[in-house]
Amino acid sequence: MKHILSFLGLSLAGIQIALAAVNINTASQSDLDGVKGIGPSKAQAIIDYRTKNGPFKNLDELKNVKGFGDKSIAKLKGELSVGGGDSSKK
Repeated sequence: MKHILSFLGLSLAGIQIALAAVNINTASQSDLDGVKGIGPSKAQAIIDYRTKNGPFKNLDELKNVKGFGDKSIAKLKGELSVGGGDSSKK
């Protein structure tokens, strides 16, 4: 019984980690590339933008990155964050 409970606990922890949003201010290119809807070139564009302009203040700022528009940002809001709290506000 202990083994089953341990397995369930570890499985739930793994699911929670897998569902965590990727922070666009700290993510590597491979982290960003792993998000559905972001390929290698968009991932690099995000990194280039934050290197040049500093950290993103909110997800809507992705509109300033080539390849991102309102529709793509809306689809990615559950997958991405800019840090703690609600990343769509500010």
